[in-house]
Amino acid sequence: MKPIHFFTHHFRSVATLVCLVALPAVSLAAEPAKPNVIVIFTDDHGFADLGAQDVRDDIRTPHIDALANGGARMTSGYVTAPQCVPSRAGLLTGCYQNRFGVESNGEPLTGFDSQQTIAERLKQAGYATGMTGKWHLGPGERIVDHGFDDVYYKHANRPGWANFTLDGADREGGAEDSRQYHLDVNTAAACAFIRRHRQEPFFFYCAYRAPHVPLDAPQKYLDRFPGPMPQRRRQALAMISAVDDGVGKIVATLRELNLEERTLIFLIGDNGAPLKIHKVDAPGGGPGWDGSLNEPLNGEKGMLTEGGIRVPFVAHWKGKIPPGLKFDSPVSSLDVAATAVELAQLPRDEQLDGVNLLPYLRGERKDAPHETLYWRWIAQSAVREGKWKYLWGGDSEYLFDLDADREEQHNLLRQHPDVARRLAAKLSAWSRELEPPGLATKPMADTWTRYFAHYLDGVPAIPAKGTEEKENDGAQGWIARNGTATIGSGVLRVQATGGKRPFIAASGLKIPRNSQAIIRLRSRGPGAASLAWREDGQRDFPAGQTASFDIKATESVQEHRVAIPARGVAIHLRLVLPGRGADILSIELRNQQDENLRSWHFDKQ
Repeated sequence: MKPIHFFTHHFRSVATLVCLVALPAVSLAAEPAKPNVIVIFTDDHGFADLGAQDVRDDIRTPHIDALANGGARMTSGYVTAPQCVPSRAGLLTGCYQNRFGVESNGEPLTGFDSQQTIAERLKQAGYATGMTGKWHLGPGERIVDHGFDDVYYKHANRPGWANFTLDGADREGGAEDSRQYHLDVNTAAACAFIRRHRQEPFFFYCAYRAPHVPLDAPQKYLDRFPGPMPQRRRQALAMISAVDDGVGKIVATLRELNLEERTLIFLIGDNGAPLKIHKVDAPGGGPGWDGSLNEPLNGEKGMLTEGGIRVPFVAHWKGKIPPGLKFDSPVSSLDVAATAVELAQLPRDEQLDGVNLLPYLRGERKDAPHETLYWRWIAQSAVREGKWKYLWGGDSEYLFDLDADREEQHNLLRQHPDVARRLAAKLSAWSRELEPPGLATKPMADTWTRYFAHYLDGVPAIPAKGTEEKENDGAQGWIARNGTATIGSGVLRVQATGGKRPFIAASGLKIPRNSQAIIRLRSRGPGAASLAWREDGQRDFPAGQTASFDIKATESVQEHRVAIPARGVAIHLRLVLPGRGADILSIELRNQQDENLRSWHFDKQ
């Protein structure tokens, strides 16, 4: 049961002052200053969408990039769920939220209500505590029951709930009506809190609702991203830019008050971006793709693939964390609470599932912070140990080497069954500690079965009306990944997007052993190409089932004959092209007797 909090900020300040007067000067000098902690949590923010990630060239996040370049950027930073309610519950408690029954959105929050948050823990060490933005863990007026004394709850362009003003003054808790853009208000509230508590250690949670739908960026932010692009992408970039401005103002306030060297800042996304597979650029800003991207990771929000749970993750503490640190070992949002508790000089609580990251970021410890990280979300479970990740969902299971394949394109389950069995056993043992126990709490929904089939098994999605993939209807069954494929001027034009090598795939084939593909194309640049195949009964494309060939840069048509030495019947092909793509005139499949099995002649459209 939670302790009841009787003391207001004013009483705490007066009590602190009385204690300071009573203590001898030598006692004050002996006690080291406790650092401040700020956690900035973004919403449905895909892995690609920080400039420092060096994935996309359309993103503009100079202030967040400065945090990353002045501190640590976690390349394998994870959250505990691919959805906002459980992810936030895990972050704020420092415990796997599955332990106390917060499995997904819509679940009862009684388990969360019984837990201690970071704010409640740090209050015991004399910290001022506050939050702004999105809560999503109960009614706004109940946030104060979870250890946050100063609250400016606002996550939309409608009245929120606040008990302090943007000038830093007290007010009775109730509806606020700043009539400002909600992301700008979050920033103003964060800066007001910092000024309000500059004389004491503080913990502040700034939960920007961006770039989560509804997409609602004001014109001043949209104007920063001119030129042709999906409107939902423009909205996402604009909302992230508003967050970036906010980060810049928060840091500027810390510097003005000489607090930067006393403040640890985390910036973390709450889960991957929702793509809805097709990334429909629907008008309006409501449900659907939020315009953010998870490249180069596979999958999206609602999946325990990397695209659902690996997120932007930055830690910055001037003078304490080495600048420019690219930290590759897996870390978790669970680590925020454990780090904060130790910085506040509180006893280590063995119930916390995270670790203090600072010794690892400073180089004082050379081992990895975690031997294993675990996940369970409804009907999906996963475990990561070192480079290996085992993923289970419905009737499917996968094993990935994330050091070599962070895109999760190659299921190594058959090649390393011993690794898969060992990790499955560890995952099963961990799941017995949860509430309720087990690898799943409900059967796999049809939606996620289709998503797994598409992202992990390479099954083409049914084209959605109005999507970019609708263009592929005219590509005679070939679907583009990491790019676009459109027919025009007598060619299938394959172009890359996002900096990764594009490929096209076709399924539903029946290619016998010892067949070959004859590919006629023109290329805009030289480079290596490859043809991979998946045989009947195989869930993924095994690493060894690839035939490589070189493409020249020439305006002339070049023909490549590529052997397909399949052991059985090949049912699925992937043609991977150089980074700049190519113009394909035709693809023919021929058997050992040189008989035509199937052909695609784009130059005859």
